[in-house]
Amino acid sequence: MILLELFWCFLQIGLFSFGGGYAAMPLIEHQVVDVHPWLSAVQFADVITISEMTPGPIAINAATFVGTRVAGIPGALAATCGYIVPSFVIVTLLAWVYTRYRSLSSVQGVLAGLRPAAVAMIASAAVTVLTLAFYGQRTLPAETLLPRPVPALLFAAALLLLRWKKPHPVLVILGTGAAGVLLFSLF
Repeated sequence: MILLELFWCFLQIGLFSFGGGYAAMPLIEHQVVDVHPWLSAVQFADVITISEMTPGPIAINAATFVGTRVAGIPGALAATCGYIVPSFVIVTLLAWVYTRYRSLSSVQGVLAGLRPAAVAMIASAAVTVLTLAFYGQRTLPAETLLPRPVPALLFAAALLLLRWKKPHPVLVILGTGAAGVLLFSLF
């Protein structure tokens, strides 16, 4: 029964996650943290981190990771297949429609209307990850807006490095991971 639940949960996410993997993160979070309490908010932040670090599309990695946590290897297969099936069917149909009707203004209008929604979903996922990293919870705390100093320092250092020095992102990930181990063990 849990395999069917995983498949159905990620099938729904796959149907409505326009805009790619980052846009799917709020949908995945809602399903696996709120609707089905399979993971806590902190565990979900770990899912995002691990999915980001591992090769492959982030949403598929997240589905595989959640499925593994919930029901082992069969759960990983059920969640991953549930997420992939809608994309496979929809992309196949859209490719046919787009090649046939791409010059119509209504098709261009639909695409223009979906872009802002995709950006908003990506921004929502980014805000959730930032608040979890800075405050240890999904929403801003009522009592203070000052973030925890170590995550804020690591974020600022990584952002500055990526914007001005432009090192390889893998080096930044490895460096901030090592710095995180060091700083969190000291403080």
